[in-house]
Amino acid sequence: MAVTVPDITVGVLALQGAFSEHVQLLRQAAAALRQKKGVDLKWGFIEVRTPQELARCEGLIIPGGESTTMSLVAARSGILEPLRDFVKVQRKPTWGTCAGLILLAESANRTKKGGQELIGGLDVRVNRNHFGRQQESFQASLSLPFLGATADKSADQPYRCVFIRAPVVEKILPHAQGVQTEEQEKDETVVAPSKTPGDALAKEEVSKDVEVMATLSFKTPALQKDHEHEHPGKEDIIAVRQGNVFGCSFHPELTEDARIHVWWLEGVLKAAERRQAFELADRTK
Repeated sequence: MAVTVPDITVGVLALQGAFSEHVQLLRQAAAALRQKKGVDLKWGFIEVRTPQELARCEGLIIPGGESTTMSLVAARSGILEPLRDFVKVQRKPTWGTCAGLILLAESANRTKKGGQELIGGLDVRVNRNHFGRQQESFQASLSLPFLGATADKSADQPYRCVFIRAPVVEKILPHAQGVQTEEQEKDETVVAPSKTPGDALAKEEVSKDVEVMATLSFKTPALQKDHEHEHPGKEDIIAVRQGNVFGCSFHPELTEDARIHVWWLEGVLKAAERRQAFELADRTK
C-alpha cells in the first residue's frame, strides 16, 4: 500500500517563553533535512495559541519558560484540554524543553497543589528548578548519542546544553492506567489527569517504556552540591523519550545547533507516515 505524506505543519506553543527561537531552529532543521534526505517535503511552522491552530499540527514543541505561567495561560485561553488530547489521546509527536519537560511529566514535585497543572505524557517525576536559581545557570558540552550529522556538524561533536533554572527527571515511574495514584499522595507533588488513548496506534505509543536519552554527571564542577535523588547512579537524567513524546531539561533553542531539531523532525515525519498507513489500512478493512 503506497503512503504519500502530505505537507507537514509543526507548531510551537506560543503562550510564553522561548517559542520564536524554536521556530527559527525548526526552519534551519528543515533545510538540513532536505539536504540530508533529498526529499522536497514542504514543512510549515506556526506559533500555536488556540485550539484551532493546534488542530493543524502533526507535531508540537512546548518551549522553555515558566511552566506555571504557561499552564495558567493555557487554562484561561481554553487550550489546556486540547493540549492533553493532542499528547495523550491522539498521541502526536510532542517535545518539551525545560518548562515543557515539566508540563509533559506525569508528576512534578516542589509544587504547591493548585499552583501548577500538567499536561502529562511521560511516565516520569520531575524535580522543578533542580539546578538552582537563575544565577546558577550553566552550560555543559555533552555527547548525545541519538543525534545525527548535519552539513556543519558531525554526529559525535559535543552538543552545548544550556541549563537555566532547569528541572531534572528525578524518577522514572511505572506505567499506570489512569493517574499516578502513588505520586498523588506525596506532599508538594502534582500529577497529570488521566486520558484514554484514542485508537490502537495511540495505545501502542503510550505503552512504550521511558528511554533515558541523556544524562549529566554529578561530578560536573558546576554541580558540586547536595542533591536529592531516587534514581540510582552518579548521573542526573536530563532527557527522556516515551514513544513519540520527548523531553529535555536544557534549552536547545538557545543555541545555533539544529541537530536535535533535525532528529526530532525525522521522528515527526515517521509518525506522520505511520499514522497515514494506519488510517488507510483501517479504511480498507
